[in-house]
Amino acid sequence: MQFVQMTSDLTPENAVATFHLQSEVISVLAEIGVIVLLFEIGLESNLKELMEVGTQALLVAIVGVVAPFAGGTVGLMLIFDVPAIPAIFAGAALTATSIGITSRVLSEMGQLNSKEGQIILGAAVIDDVLGVIVLAVAASLAKTGEVDVNNVIYLIISATGFLVGSVLLGKVFNKSFVKIVETLKTRGGVIVPAFTFAFAMAYLASAIHLEAILGAFAAGLVLDETDTRKELQRLVEPVSDMLVPIFFITVGAKTNLSVLNPISPENREGLIIAAFLILVAIIGKVLAGFTIFNQPDLDKLAIGVGMIPRGEVGLVFVAVGSTSGVLTSSLEAGIVVMVIATTFIAPALLRIVFNFNDENADILQEVPSVVETTS
Repeated sequence: MQFVQMTSDLTPENAVATFHLQSEVISVLAEIGVIVLLFEIGLESNLKELMEVGTQALLVAIVGVVAPFAGGTVGLMLIFDVPAIPAIFAGAALTATSIGITSRVLSEMGQLNSKEGQIILGAAVIDDVLGVIVLAVAASLAKTGEVDVNNVIYLIISATGFLVGSVLLGKVFNKSFVKIVETLKTRGGVIVPAFTFAFAMAYLASAIHLEAILGAFAAGLVLDETDTRKELQRLVEPVSDMLVPIFFITVGAKTNLSVLNPISPENREGLIIAAFLILVAIIGKVLAGFTIFNQPDLDKLAIGVGMIPRGEVGLVFVAVGSTSGVLTSSLEAGIVVMVIATTFIAPALLRIVFNFNDENADILQEVPSVVETTS
């Protein structure tokens, strides 16, 4: 802003007014960015592949959501005396799994099509679906300011019904969508009708007192079933690359990391909370990997580690919690640190686990030849 003031002859008073005005514009762009982000995540969530993975991925996903959510929520309430709703929100932030980060690492390692890789991706997709439902419930609780059992049941049913209903109707809508695209003949082809549909779904979700991002995610799930999915994903990427970073920057700019300064005694509790969240975030997902049964050949540790990164999905939880005002500065900073830590730790751990297993497999293959030579 000082540079703008010097190069445009603004007075200090006008510079401040310009800053506040442009901040509102950036906030709107960030809100559009998060809708685009959830729409893109929905597009990446291939339901057909998800159904092929089966019950193993479903079990991993459910435990991967319930374990960190319960551990985080109960731990914050009992150990740190955090009120119920902020604790629920922080616990909800622990449920996420980043499909993008995990799939990219698995692809680079050549493990994307392995059994472990397919279970990780399938469970990550289900995690996102369940996580968005949990987020919608937590955000609505933050608006009401109290935990009402009847309201919680209504929110869970409405959020689940909205997603399931959207997917079921999507099977009918798919052919109509393609016809609409062919009729409109807009520049960019499928991208304009797709975003129109995504924003319409976001508004519909908001109108029934759910989060707008739930509608955008549902729109992505619906259009994932169309014949134009690959073309749509390609066209969405540059728009996402332009708007989504604005969302990430605003989340970071609103986070007060000074509350984690270890020099100040009053900040030590925030540091302990951050360490606790990281521990629960890792343990909860690793435990999920060990719930697989009747498949002794699978690397359960690798599956659990692959579920650890929260990435962009975790920051969505932070943004919604920050906007609702339910999170304290220390708790918000703790969640951001947890998201950053799990995002950086998981790829390194995943490489270590897979490389260790490959080395052991090579050793086991060499054992018979050594025995034969010796004999």
